[in-house]
Amino acid sequence: MTSVLDLAPVVPVVVIEDAADAVPLARALVAGGLPAIEVTLRTPAALDAIRAIAAEVPEAVVGAGTVISADGVDAAVAAGARFLVSPGWTQTLLDAMQRSGVPFLPGVSTTSEVVALLERGVDEMKFFPAEAAGGTAYLRSLAGPLPQARFCPTGGISLASAPSYLALPNVGCVGGTWMLPADAIASQDWGRVEALAAGAAALRD
Repeated sequence: MTSVLDLAPVVPVVVIEDAADAVPLARALVAGGLPAIEVTLRTPAALDAIRAIAAEVPEAVVGAGTVISADGVDAAVAAGARFLVSPGWTQTLLDAMQRSGVPFLPGVSTTSEVVALLERGVDEMKFFPAEAAGGTAYLRSLAGPLPQARFCPTGGISLASAPSYLALPNVGCVGGTWMLPADAIASQDWGRVEALAAGAAALRD
């Protein structure tokens, strides 16, 4: 499959409180041009949401975020997740993600973590929390000594700051939540979500 980093310039990071919202939300994001959707495992509804999107929105590439345990890996893949994202990694978690059979983006925020992953044959990663961990300046300085590492920075990125990340040679996409305003989700204003998604999808043009 195409790398998660190359599916769209932005991966929406979705927190779903009500699994009934999952399918219309995913359809709005896909219609706006953002097919890769990271559903975070932060709510009791998350696995049901992944299951529903996988079953009913085949054009979406649904993944699981905030994966922090081997059990979380297994549950997410069983629910239909087609990629995995973690905020950080341990040897145990990395082993589970490598066994899972689906692409994954382990989270890093230091040079040593990047080198350790490259040692394990992993060259695609999440940079988190992006803004707090040094932002574009930090990623730009990694590109020289570690050009083989590619990143999806996530954490504090906005529509305004995303282009500066996407311009970096070692950034494939960014993760963000700005196309998912809480009031739009609460009022089920999927048209607004689609319009914001379209704006995010246009960032690569």
